[in-house]
Amino acid sequence: MFAITERLLLRPGWAEDAPVLAAAIGEAAIARNLARVPYPYAESDAAAFLALPQEPGRPRFLIFLRDGATLIGGIALDGESEGDANLGYWIARAYWGQGFATEAGRAVCALADASLRLPRLRASHSLDNPASGRVLGKLGFRPGLQARLHSLGRGETLEVHQFTRDRVEPAAPALAA
Repeated sequence: MFAITERLLLRPGWAEDAPVLAAAIGEAAIARNLARVPYPYAESDAAAFLALPQEPGRPRFLIFLRDGATLIGGIALDGESEGDANLGYWIARAYWGQGFATEAGRAVCALADASLRLPRLRASHSLDNPASGRVLGKLGFRPGLQARLHSLGRGETLEVHQFTRDRVEPAAPALAA
């Protein structure tokens, strides 16, 4: 499964992506905002992640610029194979503030709605990462409760703000008169 947006190519990660993935996600500023990414993040961590089987209906994408050569992040749906899914994403620090998380998120939310027909998406962000909350708001997520979540990158439990987004029915095409 692939997705192409105006500026981005979203595709599954391949074994040969391990060096660039480790370099892109291995920065402390990235890992500290992710629950399941250890810090430091080694090439062996990237290789192990890329070797995981893809679950049907739960795509994991690396985010590249449309040139297909510049890795700028990752985005995924995970969770139980039926029903709700969790949206998670990260963007390499050099690409923060340029709308890439929102652009990739729109593509994955559209996929979740139209193709996967998931009834609800969930997401969360650490309280000290309000930019991620703004991205979720742009994607149609509604804020919910605060919770605690263990972060491998920080090596501690942190406070997170939880969000949900209900499935949006794709608009019916207009009929020609």
